[in-house]
Amino acid sequence: MSNDAAASPLRRLLAYRWLLLLATLVFLLDLLSKAWIIGRLPYGIGPDDAGAIPVIDGFCYIVHVGNTGAAWSLFRGASVFLAALAGATLAAICIWRRALGLHETGAQIGFGLLCGGIAGNLLDRLRFGHVIDFVDLHFGSYIYPTFNVADAGICVGVVLYLWHSLRQAKDGN
Repeated sequence: MSNDAAASPLRRLLAYRWLLLLATLVFLLDLLSKAWIIGRLPYGIGPDDAGAIPVIDGFCYIVHVGNTGAAWSLFRGASVFLAALAGATLAAICIWRRALGLHETGAQIGFGLLCGGIAGNLLDRLRFGHVIDFVDLHFGSYIYPTFNVADAGICVGVVLYLWHSLRQAKDGN
């Protein structure tokens, strides 16, 4: 095998370095944070339970709850379906990476965060049958849905990709 032939797959892989780097980083941070939660708090500890960890009393708590649904507990109890959808989404991103513009750094950043988050929550669904959530925020009487690092990666990734896409459209690219 020539050096050019060996370098070609590596070159293709490196073309997506930001996506791969951020996806790996979000996935690992999510995995580590959930391992810490599992080791620190028993399952089912909410903000009003003894054992919940107040970060900022009255505003932010560390808890240990599970979600069998998607964001805001939509599709509650559909963990198997959501796991299949997550796997299909990751496959679709790989297949249609050119159409999604993933050769551009801005798109890679958004999709790197998104893919890392999808992979983190997918692993939870496969291991536990639910996603582990642990960040619980309160805004007065409103309680924001409990979330995790993967969820944050997904949300920020989507927003960044939309911003990138709107900028591209505005610039005529």
